[in-house]
Amino acid sequence: MQQLTVRVMSIFVAGVLTGSALLSQADVRRPLQEVECGVSSTSQVRTTLYFGLARPKGTVSELEWQLFLRDDVTPRFPQGLTVWEAQGQWLSQGAIGHERTKVLLLVHSDTPSAQEAVQAVIARYRKAFEQESVLWETARVCAVS
Repeated sequence: MQQLTVRVMSIFVAGVLTGSALLSQADVRRPLQEVECGVSSTSQVRTTLYFGLARPKGTVSELEWQLFLRDDVTPRFPQGLTVWEAQGQWLSQGAIGHERTKVLLLVHSDTPSAQEAVQAVIARYRKAFEQESVLWETARVCAVS
């Protein structure tokens, strides 16, 4: 039931957020629209991942999340990242469901290796914490070093 509500929430959020892609079994990423950055900035990709913390037998603990971040995310994105907590809400079968969520924001180059790293993070989280999906939002941005 929790997996179903997580999936329903993800689909709802994906419909609300522009430029979103829901990754479950296949990569559904479309080419990003080019943006023109000024002389002092470079074109980068902003990837935002939404990780639901509910799972069939309880929730993902803060320790488990920190270990996942340390062991699976940071080695793939050592340049830096931002994480914050959020509360997901969605309508399922006439009832409003809620779930604690971790949001991970990455800014990185638009390369096949970066996209593979994002997919590896998603696949690892889904397997380790029994998740059907992770919401993946991507946009092109300009970044100043």
